[in-house]
Amino acid sequence: MQKTYQELAPKQDFSHLALTVEQYLSRETPLWWVNDSNSPVACLWAGNAIDQITGDPIAHIFLLYVAPEHRRRGIATALIGLVEAWAIDKGLRAITLQVFQANSSALNLYNQLGYQTQSLSMVKPLK
Repeated sequence: MQKTYQELAPKQDFSHLALTVEQYLSRETPLWWVNDSNSPVACLWAGNAIDQITGDPIAHIFLLYVAPEHRRRGIATALIGLVEAWAIDKGLRAITLQVFQANSSALNLYNQLGYQTQSLSMVKPLK
């Protein structure tokens, strides 16, 4: 998680993200790793969520990361295929995810795979 966020804000300390992992990682939340010579180069972490409109159980991608030197090789597409198969097997009817607006590569990937904008997350910094 820290590597993902670090690319967007290189000088920010993201050690607090460990709390997110502690809160949400469980046996019910799959985590797939891709290794190259025993070094992790990619991962996808998914879990269960509730559709805020329908109340239906759905899947949610908490994290998808591919190391920069391994991008554009189909790894992310393959990982998304795994989470989609997992969700279908569980009888879930949708997958949600969050992507930063500035991450045009990820936005393009998700659009190509059929993901659509359902809502926008907005923020207002306070003094």
